[in-house]
Amino acid sequence: QVQLVESGGGLVQAGGSLRLSCAASGRTFGRYTMGWFRQAPGKEREFVSAINWAGDIRYYAESVKGRFTISRDNAKNILYLQMNSLKPEETAVYYCSAGTRTGTTSREGGDYVYWGQGTQVTVSS
Repeated sequence: QVQLVESGGGLVQAGGSLRLSCAASGRTFGRYTMGWFRQAPGKEREFVSAINWAGDIRYYAESVKGRFTISRDNAKNILYLQMNSLKPEETAVYYCSAGTRTGTTSREGGDYVYWGQGTQVTVSS
């Protein structure tokens, strides 16, 4: 069982930066693929980024490539998402996820077993 708690969301102006964190409980954090997803009001959840257990495989949505960076600290059981050059359309609740059913790094939300409660990111224009 893994519990995930996101933090670091808030209000930022367009072009600004935020760093999201996801603190995970459980001694097996280092075994899990981790991901970030987001959901804007009235829209479906969408993939943002994913990272494998070792941190050497990273996937990004095309819309965030070059601006967002995913990383993890397995010693501290924390997942990060550095977000730069934020855009108003990226206003959403951002969710941390862990543990794909297949054990592979995935862009599909349905593949993940554990989810956090989300943190709100609001980007003003």
